[in-house]
Amino acid sequence: MQEARYKMQDKECRISDAFYLASCLLLLTFSFFLLDTIFHFFSPSPLNAAEDNPLTPFNKGEFASARKKMVERDLKGRDIIDPKVLEIMGKVERHRFVDKHFQSVAYADHPLPIDEGQTISQPYIVALMTQVLKLKSGDKILEIGTGSGYQAAVLSEITPNIYTIEIRKKLADKAESRLKELGYGNVKVKAADGYFGWEEHAPFDAIIVTCAANHIPPPLTKQLKEGGRLVIPLGSTTYYQTLTLITKIKGELDVQHISGVAFVPMVGEAEKGR
Repeated sequence: MQEARYKMQDKECRISDAFYLASCLLLLTFSFFLLDTIFHFFSPSPLNAAEDNPLTPFNKGEFASARKKMVERDLKGRDIIDPKVLEIMGKVERHRFVDKHFQSVAYADHPLPIDEGQTISQPYIVALMTQVLKLKSGDKILEIGTGSGYQAAVLSEITPNIYTIEIRKKLADKAESRLKELGYGNVKVKAADGYFGWEEHAPFDAIIVTCAANHIPPPLTKQLKEGGRLVIPLGSTTYYQTLTLITKIKGELDVQHISGVAFVPMVGEAEKGR
C-alpha cells in the first residue's frame, strides 16, 4: 500500500515537472514572438524604407492609395459628407506629419503618437471637427493645440487665414518648420498658452480646440465673432469628453453636442480650473 502511494506521488511529481516545463516553453515562445513583432513593427516597411528618400514614386503611389481607401472607408463610410472636406482629406499627406516609424500606418483611423507625449488625431475626428465648423474661403480660423500641424494643414486648404497656438515650444517650432516645408507657409504658428487665444488677430470666424478642457475658456468666446463657431472636446480631461459645437448668437452661446471623443488634456491656465 505504501509502495503504491510512493508510485502515485512520483507520478504526480513527473506530471508537475512536465507541466512546469511546458509552461516555460510556452512563455519562451511567446516572448520570442513578442520581440519579433516589435522588431518588425519598428523596422523599415515598404512604405518607409528609404530614409534618405522616403517619398520615391512607388511610395507616393502607396501612400495615395492608402489615403483614398481611408476617405472611402473611414470618412464617406461614416458621416463625413462635405465634398470639400472629403477632397482635402484625400489630398493632405498625413504620413508627412508623423515619425517615419509610423508612416506605414498613417492612414489607419486612429491617433498616432508624436513628440512630448502628444498625439495626432485620427483622420475621422479631424474631418468631423472641420466639417461641423462649416468653413468658407476667407474665414479667419484660430486653432488651439497645433501638435504636428496636420489639422492646421487641413484648415489651410479651405482658407489662407489660419492662426495656430501650441503651448509646447518644441512642438510649435517643429510644426512651423514642417508646415513651411510642405507649402503651408500661410499658417501662422505661435508658442503660447492657447487658453488666452490670440487677441491681436481677433475676432475669429471659427475656433477649433484640439485638446480637452472641462470648461470653455472665456477668452476664446470673447474672441469669437458674432455668428462664429467654436468646436471643443468638453468634459473630463482624464477619460472621455463630448465634442461640443458652440455658436455665438447675439452674444449668447448656443451649445450642440456632436460625439463622444478622447483627447489629450489642455495644459497651462486650463489646469487651474480642474
